Amino acid sequence: MADLPLLKVVIAGDGAVGKTSLIRRYCEGKFQASRVATIGVDFATQQVQLETGAVKLSIWDMAGQERFAVVREGFYRGSRAAALVYDVTDPQSLTDLARWRKEVLRSAPGQKLVVVGNKADLPRTVPAKTGQAFADSVGANFVETSALSGGGVSALFETLARLASTSGREKRWWES
Repeated sequence: MADLPLLKVVIAGDGAVGKTSLIRRYCEGKFQASRVATIGVDFATQQVQLETGAVKLSIWDMAGQERFAVVREGFYRGSRAAALVYDVTDPQSLTDLARWRKEVLRSAPGQKLVVVGNKADLPRTVPAKTGQAFADSVGANFVETSALSGGGVSALFETLARLASTSGREKRWWES
């Protein structure tokens, strides 16, 4: 795994939308119903097999609380793709993605994005077409997921890996 390209990606969105649960489901194959809020940032690594070969994702989990905004900004630098996550049961979390997108692009201009509607297993108040419309409006990919069931989670991280591996940047994330 050491010889694989290492690609930094970030997962951003409001607190409690399920960012950490998505990462845990993907990297560890499990779901934990009760979680403590992420403090600052956290990260995990996972190998992803693409059609062009394997890559290693360095997945950075950004704390969603506003008080961590100052800390987050520096951690976006060097990332090659970002997931903007909202909760399909919380319309405000989708509205807030415009702010999250701006925050990511301020530190990582030209970032490739995927919009993620999480908690798709729950009764929704945000239709998929609304999430898709936001993604289309900002030129992003769109996927719905359920960290609980695992639905869409592999597709999310494979999409991030594809976007990151085709970002055209030559520098590694630690060189920025």
